[in-house]
Amino acid sequence: MNNYDIIVIGAGHAGIEAALASARMGLRTLMLTLDINSIGRMSCNPAIGGVGKGQLVKEIDALGGTMARAADACGIQFRILNASKGAAVQSSRAQVDMNLYNQYMQDLIMHTPNLEVKEAEAKRLLVENNKVCGVMLDTCEEVKSDAVIICSGTFLNGLIHIGLRHFSGGRINERSSEGLGDNLRNLGFKLMRFKTGTPARLDKSTIDYTNLIIQEGDSSPKPFSFWTTKLPQRQISCHITYTNKFTHKIILDNLDRSPLYTGAIKATGVRYCPSIEDKIVKFKDKDRHQVFLEPQGLDSNEIYPNGISTSLPEDVQLALINSIEGLEKAKVIRFGYGIEHIVVEPTQLYPSLESKSLRNLYLAGQINGTTGYEEAAAQGLVAGINAVLRIKNEEPLILDRASSYIGVLIDDLTTKGTNEPYRMFTSRVEYRLILREDNADLRLGKIGYKLGLLSKKDYNKTKDKEELIKKGMQILKSTRVKSFKGATLKTQTTLEDLLKRPEVTLDDFPEIDIAKGLEIEVKYSGFIQRQFKDVERFKNLEKIRIPQELDYAKIPSLSREIKEKLNNFRPINLGQASRISGVTPAALSMLMVYLRKIS
Repeated sequence: MNNYDIIVIGAGHAGIEAALASARMGLRTLMLTLDINSIGRMSCNPAIGGVGKGQLVKEIDALGGTMARAADACGIQFRILNASKGAAVQSSRAQVDMNLYNQYMQDLIMHTPNLEVKEAEAKRLLVENNKVCGVMLDTCEEVKSDAVIICSGTFLNGLIHIGLRHFSGGRINERSSEGLGDNLRNLGFKLMRFKTGTPARLDKSTIDYTNLIIQEGDSSPKPFSFWTTKLPQRQISCHITYTNKFTHKIILDNLDRSPLYTGAIKATGVRYCPSIEDKIVKFKDKDRHQVFLEPQGLDSNEIYPNGISTSLPEDVQLALINSIEGLEKAKVIRFGYGIEHIVVEPTQLYPSLESKSLRNLYLAGQINGTTGYEEAAAQGLVAGINAVLRIKNEEPLILDRASSYIGVLIDDLTTKGTNEPYRMFTSRVEYRLILREDNADLRLGKIGYKLGLLSKKDYNKTKDKEELIKKGMQILKSTRVKSFKGATLKTQTTLEDLLKRPEVTLDDFPEIDIAKGLEIEVKYSGFIQRQFKDVERFKNLEKIRIPQELDYAKIPSLSREIKEKLNNFRPINLGQASRISGVTPAALSMLMVYLRKIS
C-alpha cells in the first residue's frame, strides 16, 4: 500500500488549491514544503485579483476553491476595476493583509482532514514504467503515492539577482530546490528559464503622504466569494505617487550595474509587469510612471511600492526611491530583487495538466510559465481535481475556452505554449461577454458541487439565484407599461425593452427583486446571443475527439511538418488541433475526414 494517494510539492497558491482539492475529495494527501511557516506566503504584491485575474478568482470560488474566501477574510480594500466600462471587462481586486492571509492559509491546511504537511525537499520523482509513483526526499526517504503534483513556484533552481550580485534562493532569505529541476531534465522534459521580480519594501513611518493622491476602495465593497456575507476587516486607503525625470536619470546612469542590461540575467522577464529599469529604457517618451503605495497589512509597517520592481543594486534602489515625491526620506526595510527559475515547456501537458510523457504527474503554477497568484491557484485547483479523478478512474475535468477563463488559461498554455511569463487578461478571452465575474457561480457551481468541493448549502444558493433570474426575466418580458418616470411612452413597452436603454437600470424597478446579472443579460442580449452562436460552432470542433494512440504518420494527405506537430502536441480533440500554430484549415479538413473513416 502506498504512503499517500497524492503528493503535492509546494505550498504556494497552486499547491494550496491542489492539496485542498485532493483532500476534500477524500484522498490521502501529503503536502511537501521547505518551510511550514511559508504556507500561503504572498511573495510579491499584497493583492488578489485584477483585470482578468478577478475572473479567475471568481471561477476558483465557483468550483469550490479557497482563494476568494481567503481574500474576503483578509481583505482591507476592495475595488471593481473598469467599473465605468462594459460588464465583460469589469474585474475585482482586493488589497489583503499579507500576514492574515498567510495565517489563514496555514490554519486551513493544518486543520483539513486527509491532508498531512511535511517539511522536506523533493529531490527526484520515483518512476516505474513511465508512471510516477512517488518522490525521494532530501533525507533519501522514498515516499510512495499514486500521483504527484509539482507546484514549485520560483523555487526550482532559483537564482536571485541584486545588482551584479547573485545567489541561489527560491525567495529572499529562503533556499531554492536544486535536485528536482535536474531530475525533470534527465526525465526528458524541455525546460526554460523565466524571470520575475519584486520592489523594495518601505518603512511606512518614513513616508510623507501630505501631497500624495489618496486611492480609496469602493464605498460599498463587494466580496470576492459568492458565499461571503460580511467582510470582517477594517477597510483602508492606498496612495499614488510618480517617478520623475530625476528618478529616470538615476536609473539610466546605473544601467551598467543592472543584471538585466549587463547580461547577468539571461531568462525572459514579465512583459506586462516590467521592472522600473525596463520601463525607463523602453518608454523613453514618458516623463513619469505611476507608483501605488500599498500597505501590506493593518498592523504592518511595510509598504509595497507597486510599480518600481527592480533588481538594481541597493544604493541605486535607495537613490531612486528617495527621488520620488513623498519618499524623499523613506527608509528601505527590504530591497527588491529579480529571480530566475525553471519552467517546464507547458505544451508537454494535456489540458488536464497531466504530463504527456509521465502518467500521474501533474504540474501547476509558475512551473508552467505563468506569473501571478491567481493563475497559479487556478491551475492548482484543476491539477488537484484531475489527479483525484485519475486515481478514481474517472474522466478528467477539461474546462474549454467557452466555459471559463480557467479554460482559456490552460488551453493557451498547453496548446500554444509561452515564450515569456504568461499573465491572464480579458483580451485573451474570446467569449468574455458570457464569461463574466457575476455568472461564474452559474457556469461552474454545478461542477464544483458534483466534485464534492462545493457544499450543498452553497450550491443551493446558486440554484436560488438561477431561479430568481428566470423569474425576473419572466416579469421583465410580461410586464408592459404606458409611462415611465412620469413620461408617457409612444406605445406600450415591456420592462425588458425599457431595460435595454442605456439610461435605464434595475434601480428604476425597485419593486422587482432581480439579480444584478439579469440587467447585463438584458442590455447585452444581442451581443450575448451572437457569442452563444460562436460558442456552438466552437463546441462542434471540441466534440470531435482524437484517439491518443492515433498514428499521424498513416494519414497520407498531411505534410511531414504537420504530422510532426500533431504527433508532438497529441491534441485531445479537433478544436485543440486547430489552435496549434501551423496546423492549417486544409490539414484540419483532412484530419476530420480521416477520423470519420476510422470511427
